Amino acid sequence: MRNGLKLIFVTLPIALIGIAFVAFIIVNRPAPERNILAERATPVRVILANKQTVAPSAIGYGIVEPARTYEAIAQVGGTAKYVNPALKNGAILPAGSVLLRVSQTDYKLAIAQVNGNIRAAEAKLNELSVSQSNLSAALAIEKEALALKTSDLNRAETLFGRGSMSQAALDAARITHLTQRQKVLSVESSLALLPTQRAVQEEQLALSQVNLKSAQLNLERTELTLPFDARVATKTVEVGQFVRAGQTIALFDGIEAAEVEAQVSVADLRLLLQSTKAGALELALDPTEMTQIMRELGLSAVVRLRLGQEILEWPAIVDRISDTIDQKTGTLGIIIRIDTAYLGSKIGKRPPLIKGMFVEAVVNGQSVEGFVVPRSALREGKLMLADSTDTLQMVTVTTRFVQGEIAVISSGLAPGDRVVVSAPSPAITGMRLNVTKDTKLMTQLAATGAKK
Repeated sequence: MRNGLKLIFVTLPIALIGIAFVAFIIVNRPAPERNILAERATPVRVILANKQTVAPSAIGYGIVEPARTYEAIAQVGGTAKYVNPALKNGAILPAGSVLLRVSQTDYKLAIAQVNGNIRAAEAKLNELSVSQSNLSAALAIEKEALALKTSDLNRAETLFGRGSMSQAALDAARITHLTQRQKVLSVESSLALLPTQRAVQEEQLALSQVNLKSAQLNLERTELTLPFDARVATKTVEVGQFVRAGQTIALFDGIEAAEVEAQVSVADLRLLLQSTKAGALELALDPTEMTQIMRELGLSAVVRLRLGQEILEWPAIVDRISDTIDQKTGTLGIIIRIDTAYLGSKIGKRPPLIKGMFVEAVVNGQSVEGFVVPRSALREGKLMLADSTDTLQMVTVTTRFVQGEIAVISSGLAPGDRVVVSAPSPAITGMRLNVTKDTKLMTQLAATGAKK
């Protein structure tokens, strides 16, 4: 017990002295230096807002077809006496080329026969004219004779009344009078029939003249010509072959223009109409109205053909629109017309646009002005800007249209604004930025606006 108390009285003062010493050191030691941490700047890439002209577009793909085709059909039958030697698959023939000539013998004989019928009808009409003159003269004579017979009958009746003539003589006078009256009636009947006979002959003459025109037309149809410049697609006739009326002897593809029914996304077409014509979307369900809208807008187009690493282009116009939507792909056919399909073609360098080529068609809408920014920079109708103090600001903008990887801003930006294109995470308004100008992206966006 005594040893414990003795240990306490010895160690306690030592502990108190140690604690006091430590406290003295803590109280009297110098304060540590403070390091003030500066706010870190977040690195971002920016582009300078620049107003430019850009046109919305829609891209589709399709097969080239000739704008005009011609099916050469024989209109009359006969043996093929002549077939154009240049009538071969793939050959190009000029307008007016004689394609086929069938034997004309039967058709010339038909014309000769009809001409004979016409001459016979004309001769019959002349005969009727002469008959009318003769019958008119005969009628005058017969009427004079009837007048004399009438006088004789009257005289006979007077004498019979006086008893100076017998009954037999009176009857003979009456018979003579009746006979003369019958002659007059016969001539009058013949004259009365002449107008009807003339009408019949005139109708016969008219019919023969119609038959003559038909025979002449058939003779002309023995020669078949090409109505426009065209390339031979197929040929099915040879010299000496019998050709039936209505038989197809060749098929031709016109070369003055070509068409492409480009299959375009309905969404892209909707954007094209929405950005170029107010109210166009309300008419989009009516194919007829959509076609009219296309024509009124005067949309331009470019048809592109890829040949290895080379891309050839032809200017085109939007002519009309298909009446159905492809249920499998959800695309709509836009018929694009190329009026220069063969213009400038060079063997081995630039082929013409011919049937069957698979091409890309770009339909361009009306150009609009706006600020072109990457689509990824647009977030819920807002853009991030780096202000003059390199701090982050949010601005609300109005989007004219969004297409592909770009968005066209119509309002909310000013020329020279620095648009942040690499979003910091997290993005906090007022945060400090380490700004780097993305010149490569600016060049790409400028090129997008320059495309026609």
